Amino acid sequence: MNPQPQKKPRITQEEYLEFERTSEIRHEYFNGDIFAMTGGSLNHNRISRNIDRKLGNQLEGSPCENFVGDMRVKIQGNEKYTYPDITVVCGNIELEKIKGVETLLNPIVIMEILSESTEAYDRGTKFRHYRLIPSLQEYLLVSQDHCLVELYRRGDNDIWQILSPCTDMNKSVSIASVDCELLLSDIYYRVEFVN
Repeated sequence: MNPQPQKKPRITQEEYLEFERTSEIRHEYFNGDIFAMTGGSLNHNRISRNIDRKLGNQLEGSPCENFVGDMRVKIQGNEKYTYPDITVVCGNIELEKIKGVETLLNPIVIMEILSESTEAYDRGTKFRHYRLIPSLQEYLLVSQDHCLVELYRRGDNDIWQILSPCTDMNKSVSIASVDCELLLSDIYYRVEFVN
C-alpha cells in the first residue's frame, strides 16, 4: 500500500488575520494558503524610501496619502491579502477591520519594486489580481536591477494600457490619478546597478 501525500490544510481568512496580527514577518494570503514575504535588498529599500519621500511631499495638502510595504491590501474579487511595496489612497480610506486587524480596500495606485524572484509574479498573476480592485487606476513597476519604470493605467471599459516604458534617468513618470510626477533620477537616488 502506497502512502498518499497529505494535503496541507487550508486556513480561513480569519485564521490568517489572527496569525498575521502576531507574526514577526508579513505573509500574503490566497485561496487558503499563506506565503511568507522575504526581506528586501538594499536597492529595494532605497527605491521604496525614495518614492515614498518624493510622493509624500507631492501629496501633502491633497486628499491622498501614500503608504509603504506594511499596509496590507485586500483584493475582494478573489479574497487575496497582499502587501504592495507602495500604495496610494485618496479621500475616505476604506478598511476591513477584523479582530483589530486593518486592511486597506480602496487603493488608487499600487507600486511594486521588481526583483529577479518576484518579477514574473508581479507582472502576471499579481497584476491580474490587482485589476480586480475597482478603485485601482494605476499600477507602477520599478526595476531594482536597472533603470526601468513601467506605468499601467486603467482606461475606458476597464482596459489596462501600458504607457511607454521609461529608461532615461532624466525623464519622469506621470501618475495622473494623483497628479504626481516622479523623476527617475529621484527614484534611483543612491541605487547602484550591478551591470
